[in-house]
Amino acid sequence: MPTCAPLHPAVPGIADLFDDANGTISPLIYSDPALYELELERVFARSWLMVAHEGHLPEPGNFFVSYMAEDPVIVVRQKDGSVKVLLNQCRHRGMKLCRTDAGKAAGFICSYHGWAYDLAGKLINVPLQKRSFQALDKSQWNVRQARVEIYKGFIFATWNADARPIAEYLGDAAYYLDCLLERSPAGYEPLGGVYKWRIPCNWKFAAEQFASDMYHGIFSHSSPQMAMKMDGPMPNVAEFEGGQFRSANGHGTGFYLTDLQWPVRVGQSGEHVPGFDPAAPLARVTERLGSDRARMTAQHMTVFPTFSMLSTFDTFRVWHPRGPDEIEVWAFAMVDKAAGEAEREQARLSVLRTFAPSGTWEQDDGENWVEIQRVLRGSEARKTILNAQMGMGEAKDVNPNFPGAIWNPYAEESARGFYAHWQKLMLDDRPVTPLTSAEARHAD
Repeated sequence: MPTCAPLHPAVPGIADLFDDANGTISPLIYSDPALYELELERVFARSWLMVAHEGHLPEPGNFFVSYMAEDPVIVVRQKDGSVKVLLNQCRHRGMKLCRTDAGKAAGFICSYHGWAYDLAGKLINVPLQKRSFQALDKSQWNVRQARVEIYKGFIFATWNADARPIAEYLGDAAYYLDCLLERSPAGYEPLGGVYKWRIPCNWKFAAEQFASDMYHGIFSHSSPQMAMKMDGPMPNVAEFEGGQFRSANGHGTGFYLTDLQWPVRVGQSGEHVPGFDPAAPLARVTERLGSDRARMTAQHMTVFPTFSMLSTFDTFRVWHPRGPDEIEVWAFAMVDKAAGEAEREQARLSVLRTFAPSGTWEQDDGENWVEIQRVLRGSEARKTILNAQMGMGEAKDVNPNFPGAIWNPYAEESARGFYAHWQKLMLDDRPVTPLTSAEARHAD
């Protein structure tokens, strides 16, 4: 595909912004407003985006207000148990239909002029229709719907009629995602509510780090590691066995192979909840997934573009973009449905004190991303090519227990895969194939 013409006199063609073969990145991809606007069309509108978990919608009529990039949406459980994702926009004058985060409803009424829609987004009432809208065909003015697919309880949506089914989109990455989602025959469910806060940084800093970057943990998170309460000395994480996976679709993950996942959860909580046995969940997961997958510790993963998660603390989050230099983080914890009260409390404390807005690890990450974004205000900084060469030239590991291409955990192969897929989408100048009404209606 040909190189795009420059978006702005100071911005080179998209093909020049990332070089996979040489492992170099132009920092313009984190700061240019024109690139960001193109991302909304070419990256986010084409991709599957995680909008909610089924646990947020336990009964018909339950709704959860979310976003698909900058577009507000309503995720709503239908009377037949299916899930629809509606654009949160009245078809009359564009007002947001629902301004409540979550709840239960029989339908949605626009607070501007009173147009009313049912749970499926069908326009059912227009005030003064006989007097003022005599020619209106209500069937032509329903709320727009996205395609919907559900994977292991997580609700994904897209505006792209040509998007492959979610299972194909995940590909080999599904194996690694299942290491987080298939650890219990009972399944996993959200624990508590959703934390929401904003960070003045580009969305790719966060998404790429969770896809690839184990390296920063040695340095950025040294303080919480030193403060961790454990029996015996803290092991040297730089010597841990592990791996890193690169997907052809931009997904990525990395992990250690240790028996420390649940002891670390206790140590980072700052206290051991009475009745919680760290050996019990490890034995449970080993029986279900086998010893290799059960030992995957500190597994960090991103499902391209913005759905990220971290095992050990079981934090899941979406990096909602809010312009080229800001994100809105939506984070929540997950827990085994069959977990007892002690295990649930240990999980709650561990995520609250590590990867909540005031958590020790979370603050470390945000500080890094904010400082990078500040540096990129400088004209010379935006011209200075960045290095993403870690692990280049290293032989790939072949491990029958881990599908796909695997490198050691201290590499940037997954980061290069992330940017390669980003670049592929950004170079594709074909318009996104819109959904027909029938495609949206039957997507779920």
